[in-house]
Amino acid sequence: MVQIRWMGPKIGVQVSGVDVRKLDDASFAPIYQAWLDHNVMVVTGQDLTIDEFLAYSRRFGTISPHPSKSTRHPDYPEITLLGVNKFDADGKLNQAIYRRGAEGWHTDGAYDVEPFKATQLYGVAIPSVGGDTLFASGYAAYDALPQRLKDRLEGVLGGFTYGGRRNSTALLNPEDRDLPPSMHPIIRTHRETGRKSLYFDPGKILFVEGAEKAESDDLLNELEHFMIQPDGEYRHKWAKGDIVIWDNRCSYHMAAGDYPPDQDRIHWRVSIKDWPAQGRLAAE
Repeated sequence: MVQIRWMGPKIGVQVSGVDVRKLDDASFAPIYQAWLDHNVMVVTGQDLTIDEFLAYSRRFGTISPHPSKSTRHPDYPEITLLGVNKFDADGKLNQAIYRRGAEGWHTDGAYDVEPFKATQLYGVAIPSVGGDTLFASGYAAYDALPQRLKDRLEGVLGGFTYGGRRNSTALLNPEDRDLPPSMHPIIRTHRETGRKSLYFDPGKILFVEGAEKAESDDLLNELEHFMIQPDGEYRHKWAKGDIVIWDNRCSYHMAAGDYPPDQDRIHWRVSIKDWPAQGRLAAE
């Protein structure tokens, strides 16, 4: 029997008692709506091949290969392999792979002209301790903004790149490291829910359009303090066979980066954009 239960007051929902390979459109509809309502959705107890994982992922949109070409699956470029080959040839731990996603709170794909609608992970190998993923609501962040910031940023665009102000581009091929910024609204209205969220990533946003550098930096530094609200958080402890999808349009996430390096933490990851008939830029 399918069960859907909230995981937190403002973010996170868990679906159990379902085999995602057997969902018809009618049974998928409430699951999709639960995801929209709660930003992050966990589906437990799955046993999938890559083809089955890809088929389920396509129910949410179009899969777009991640720009980090070096971590793509060799036979399935739509799949990013997380946690694989984390030791160099000399046995040294590669921190860029081990701590991928743990550098700070962020949203995926803001550097793209059409940002990622969602990211979905499937738990293939899970460490005995640690390795959690943390999530936070962009809706809660927007609600917490003082009115002066809401007024200042309504209709204002931010410039985003993969490396942001930190120039963190180690996982990109050299030819992909100097792309121009993509421009997106900092106050974003969700196309499907109609709710406003703070669309923000301190590791990817370069500047606030139309602001002098000093004001831009001050605004970005201030916004970072509002991202994470205590009643808008969910922390996921992984189990093998979990599928977790999050809505990049209205949430942030971060890997804990704290599992034993000698243990495996491996996920299949897909980046999802809107279906072609519905594809739009972030400004809606």
